[in-house]
Amino acid sequence: MSIIAWIVLGAIAGYLAGFLVRGDEGLGIIGHIVLGIVGALVGGFLAGVLFGTNPVDGALDISSIVTAVIGAVLVVVIANMVMGRSRAGRGAV
Repeated sequence: MSIIAWIVLGAIAGYLAGFLVRGDEGLGIIGHIVLGIVGALVGGFLAGVLFGTNPVDGALDISSIVTAVIGAVLVVVIANMVMGRSRAGRGAV
């Protein structure tokens, strides 16, 4: 996949991360999409380092989608920790 495909996939993964990570409603949809793009790129890089593959050049398959979503969730959680937001006590879990 090209970088453009990872950016689009990251936008979708960021949108999904907004549903998966509770307690970060202050980011909004655009914030999740931006963090999802960063998370997809970070997740693709980490998958390449950990598994010795190059997922950016691979095809769009379930593993790249899972990689992008995991990367987006990690970036959203880290962003919440850096911004000092707590996941406890905010809305339904």
